[in-house]
Amino acid sequence: MIRAGEIRPGADEYLPYYHRYVSLVPDGDVLVSLVSQLGSVTALLRGVPDSKEGYRYQPDKWSIRELVGHVIDTERVFSYRALRFGRNDQLALEGFDQDVFVNNASFESVPLEGLIEELESVRKSTILLFRNLEPKAWERRGVASGGEVSVRALAWMTAGHSIYHEEILRTRYGCA
Repeated sequence: MIRAGEIRPGADEYLPYYHRYVSLVPDGDVLVSLVSQLGSVTALLRGVPDSKEGYRYQPDKWSIRELVGHVIDTERVFSYRALRFGRNDQLALEGFDQDVFVNNASFESVPLEGLIEELESVRKSTILLFRNLEPKAWERRGVASGGEVSVRALAWMTAGHSIYHEEILRTRYGCA
């Protein structure tokens, strides 16, 4: 029997912008991806020296701390949307401005290890939310950021967003 998290969302389940994330997730159970990412990204981040936590690869780009905070915030937003729509709440949800979030979060005052702990907690909560959804909840849809999105797509978007930013940490920030 195929589980709900094993079905890749169709292009009609999310706004075209999010294809950049969904396409990065390997085929198979998205929950497996969410779990494995927890280990890979935290290991990557724990390898960042204290002296590099505030590093920006360009003056106008986020620091490593801010990027991690952005990943945390975005995962919370996607999970909240999944919770609302998974429970069949049809109230349209507004988008969010990632730069406003980062600029008002004071991530620079939080040691990277504290952000890693927060990321771990948020991800564990996300995994439990999706793991405990009933199968029909994965197919439910709602409107967020002006477009229709399924709960299934939100799970894949969460995983893909993490993959996207992990790659940026490696290629642009020099994390290994």
